[in-house]
Amino acid sequence: MAKTISIEEALKRLDELTVELAKNDISLDESFRLYNEGLKLVKICNDQLDKVEKKIIILEEEDADEH
Repeated sequence: MAKTISIEEALKRLDELTVELAKNDISLDESFRLYNEGLKLVKICNDQLDKVEKKIIILEEEDADEH
């Protein structure tokens, strides 16, 4: 996952992973690989949400300073 992906892309891939993990014929190794990929995607989503939250806080503080 070297390239930066959008939160929408990450969420879509997480949905795909849950479908794959729900299959009965998946090996333990493949399950672990998919789980690990999912953890990385969750981190990407959390990091992007944190950035947006920080921007919102800054905007709210600037708005409060103007009033």
